[in-house]
Amino acid sequence: MVIAAAGLLSGLVLWSLGLATSDCPVPLAVPGALTLVPLAVMTGAELLRRTAPAVALPVATVALALDQAAGSLLATVLMFTDVVYAAVYYGTPARARRIPLVCVALTVLATVVPLAVTRDVDTLLVGAVVGLVVLAPAWTGAGMRAHRETAETERLRAEQTALLAELDRRGAVHAERARMARELHDMVANHLSAIAIHSSAALSVARNDPEAAQQALGTIRESSVAGLAEMRRLIGLLRTASADEQPAPVSRLDALDSLLEPAGVAGTASGLTFSLHDRRPRAQAVPTPVELAAYRIVQESVTNALKHAAPGAVDITLEQCRQRLAITVDSPFRARPGPRVPGAGAGLIGMAERAALLEGTLLAGPSHGPVEGPDGEPRPGPVWRVRAELPLHSEPVGTPATN
Repeated sequence: MVIAAAGLLSGLVLWSLGLATSDCPVPLAVPGALTLVPLAVMTGAELLRRTAPAVALPVATVALALDQAAGSLLATVLMFTDVVYAAVYYGTPARARRIPLVCVALTVLATVVPLAVTRDVDTLLVGAVVGLVVLAPAWTGAGMRAHRETAETERLRAEQTALLAELDRRGAVHAERARMARELHDMVANHLSAIAIHSSAALSVARNDPEAAQQALGTIRESSVAGLAEMRRLIGLLRTASADEQPAPVSRLDALDSLLEPAGVAGTASGLTFSLHDRRPRAQAVPTPVELAAYRIVQESVTNALKHAAPGAVDITLEQCRQRLAITVDSPFRARPGPRVPGAGAGLIGMAERAALLEGTLLAGPSHGPVEGPDGEPRPGPVWRVRAELPLHSEPVGTPATN
């Protein structure tokens, strides 16, 4: 509306000053006031330049033809160039491609035909004027449209990049939360299970056997201190700010004896004994992620045995062959109405996740048939078996679990 009002006002000023010209080869004998009619029509076309460019351009073309025949006003011609520009810039992609081609054809015709007819070099000015009025605004509109589309493409690409970055951030946060949950569960559940079991034993024998109760309380204290130390170590890892300050992992397969010793003490009240059968070749090293995952799987299996296993022997077997580390934990199985201590049921899920992170496998469940023990003899009764196989050459998938 501002452009249309400015064009109309400029045309009225030019007309009032008598600055209208007629360059038509066959000028029409019309009153001078009719020069304002094309000006008014062109003003209406300007009002439609953005909302309906497909309508504005034909109307503006008719107005320009009338203007050239009745007495041209510069304001009318300038508004026509703006309508051509708007038709290319705001029109459909098909019209934006066709209009510049038509303008090129009109400019060529306006240059060649007068020159061929009159043989006068001065007629080349006609082509130059037509090029300025028609072709120049069309090419300008095409260039600006291409710039706009490029900017829009870059904006969409930036939004997609930001979206992907946000999805990656959320995935990293989710993976980190899952890792922290696994570490908290694996490090603390074992100690808390021992505390719960010995608390129950201490309460049951407090009156009849004070010495046994005292021993149970001592075990409770040791498990509490160990669990607190594990928690402090994990919190210290989370607070580490520098990447160069990563501590060496302490949860190693060589430390399984120190894990099974308190477990054996805790399982005494439930009739459980724990034995480790390490058949790995000492010369072959185990990658740190695999060693940590194997340690945590054994730790969780021992915790589950303390909670659920029937009285008997719990055998932990480690084997290493063909670039795979195999962990087998056999414990006596007996259907129970509930565990000795409450749990969240996340232990098996955590073990399966650790194996999957290393592209390994984990199977856990009861085996009611004969099961061969570490010594090659069949184990008596039903057995709950946890069997994990971890490849030694694979890299962790996603965020690797740290200690």
